[in-house]
Amino acid sequence: MTLKPATYAAWAARARKELKAKSVRDLEGEPGGLGHRPAWFSEDVPEGAAGELPGAPPFTRGIRATMYANRPWTIRQYAGFSTAAETNLFFRKNLAAGQKGLSVAFDLATHRGYDSDHERVVGDVGKAGVAIDSVEDMKALFEGIPLDKMSVSMTMNGAVLPVMAMFAVAAKEQGVALEKLTGTIQNDILKEFMVRNTYIYPPKPSMRITGDVIAYTAQNMPKFNSISVSGYHMHEAGATAAQELAYTLADGMEYVRLAMARGLDIDAFAGQLSFFFGIGMDFFVEIAKLRAARQLWAGIMSDLGAKTERALMLRTHTQTSGVSLTEQDPYNNVVRTAYEAMAAVLGGTQSLHTNSFDEAIALPTDFSARIARNTQLILASETGLTGVVDPLGGSYYIEALTAELVSRAGELIAEVEAEGGMSEAVLTGGPRANIEAAAARRQAAVDRGDDVIVGVNRFRLEEEETVPTRRIDNQKVRHEQIARLEKLRATRDGERVAQTLANLGEHAASQNANLLEAAIKAAEARATLGEISAALEAVFGRFAAPVEVISGVYEKAYGADPEYNAIKKRIELFTKKTGRPPAIFIAKMGQDGHDRGARIIATAFADMGFSVRFGALFSTAGEVVGHLAKMEVDAVGVSSLAAGHKVLVPELIGEMAKAGLDDLPVIVGGVIPPRDYDFLYDAGVAEIFGPGTNVLEAGFAVLDRMENKRVNR
Repeated sequence: MTLKPATYAAWAARARKELKAKSVRDLEGEPGGLGHRPAWFSEDVPEGAAGELPGAPPFTRGIRATMYANRPWTIRQYAGFSTAAETNLFFRKNLAAGQKGLSVAFDLATHRGYDSDHERVVGDVGKAGVAIDSVEDMKALFEGIPLDKMSVSMTMNGAVLPVMAMFAVAAKEQGVALEKLTGTIQNDILKEFMVRNTYIYPPKPSMRITGDVIAYTAQNMPKFNSISVSGYHMHEAGATAAQELAYTLADGMEYVRLAMARGLDIDAFAGQLSFFFGIGMDFFVEIAKLRAARQLWAGIMSDLGAKTERALMLRTHTQTSGVSLTEQDPYNNVVRTAYEAMAAVLGGTQSLHTNSFDEAIALPTDFSARIARNTQLILASETGLTGVVDPLGGSYYIEALTAELVSRAGELIAEVEAEGGMSEAVLTGGPRANIEAAAARRQAAVDRGDDVIVGVNRFRLEEEETVPTRRIDNQKVRHEQIARLEKLRATRDGERVAQTLANLGEHAASQNANLLEAAIKAAEARATLGEISAALEAVFGRFAAPVEVISGVYEKAYGADPEYNAIKKRIELFTKKTGRPPAIFIAKMGQDGHDRGARIIATAFADMGFSVRFGALFSTAGEVVGHLAKMEVDAVGVSSLAAGHKVLVPELIGEMAKAGLDDLPVIVGGVIPPRDYDFLYDAGVAEIFGPGTNVLEAGFAVLDRMENKRVNR
């Protein structure tokens, strides 16, 4: 079913007509953001807004009549690291301290469908989440935590089948019936192809898997949310509020159509859909964003044929922004997170995760996680926020912002619908390019000082304080996981495992069976996550996204800036002397698909005049060196956001030395704890750029290294 683009264009036109404010500033890269105006009046409020009630369609003022006055939002901290046993201990401590629900972070090896002993994941096991290779790991993760009483949210997309299968088997073996399980599986594959990149299979079979999970849970797990449509990762990739809102809801529309095409009744399954938004520092816009999301979704679902109020409701989890956290003066992040959490609550979220202040440096410590959790407890217990439903409802400013976001998002949804829906739009790459351009504009505004970041481009400390951070011994965790895998394989019924995996492959090829049901049988037989994923990969293949880099954003933002022109002139001189522009190869190694930082660097450097070669995601050190050997470059840039730098970077430098490429300077950027800087310098790294680095300054530093390399030859 495809709705006419005119539907959304009409929404946009109606909202614009009703919105009397004439001075709302453009979302796209404008300092100060949406609604930058000193005063708002009653004529700015759309007609009808004052008459809306909490708990009634279109739910602008909240999905419950009493909201937090009856029950506060769920405090759900996203966590996972090292082994299942270590994460289980962390969970149980947090639950004892007031946390109300679990939110599981899996490591990147798990996300990408690899067992811990696979050669491609040597630097990823247990680093940015918990390693789950089998049912035994899943059982250890929830040991002592009754799954019939605890709501569990799992951020998983690419490897959703084995993870859901192992969760279901762990519950059964804990004595919990599937129909009693509550929680959410993310299962939002479209945004993976758009921004996050932890996909495994091509888009078409990936959407089939998403549909199978929705269908299976609708029949067997009625209390469990089968999909959490995520705008958070768009937010983190640099999307504007309107982009995050529009593309998230467009994804949701696609999943609803998918379920309806399978014969599911919209009013029966819609209650199992939930959403996930990021909350940044544009305080009032973030509040308005959640209100606009509910209003838009109620209209979308009504147009799609939903009749019940539950089907029209948009229920959402939110998380404070990771990208707003700074490495510089990191205790400021406590304040940032508190403001963002308050915005989420004032916007009417159903559950909330608050980031720890040290997450721009490393995985959170127990100390920082306690502050993050207590931020929510203080909001719920001490501020009075739970005593009033939608306390900003009726505010001239908030109502005008809400209407403006409805208008802008409506226009973007209309564009997606004109392409045939989000599945088609993802393939053409339009939404991704729009988000990437917005991210580059934002970075340019920060670099120029137009957008103030305290402690980064204004009010900087003369000397940064060292912050204690969590350490994960990746190799120790990997060896422990490998030992568990070897024990599992030695004690299971190998013939039974082989048969269940063969059945899974046959079902994948046939198109007629539910793949989650088949995966559960394989998990019960003790097939591993990697084996289940490989059985599907044999049929579907493994997807590799095309690598494209936008240009022109920095050029437009910097214009006649003297420093920008100075580096361009130096690059022109370099080009005249050498016969070609200075060239850098940007590498993403390991299974980390978060590429916002790498793409911003690529975009900015290309505009400065560098020749930029962007490597494929998920590369090994050997694959990077193979590319370097075939091209002439002057430096190698490595982007690392998932804590694998101590393994992957030295491995790359070693492989470069073997290939006779050790004269190329290696530049590392990303989330690197300061305590690891000396380790990387000793390994041969030339420059390290952490979060908050001015991109223009990075350009000068890299060019210096390139010029010195040529002088010293």
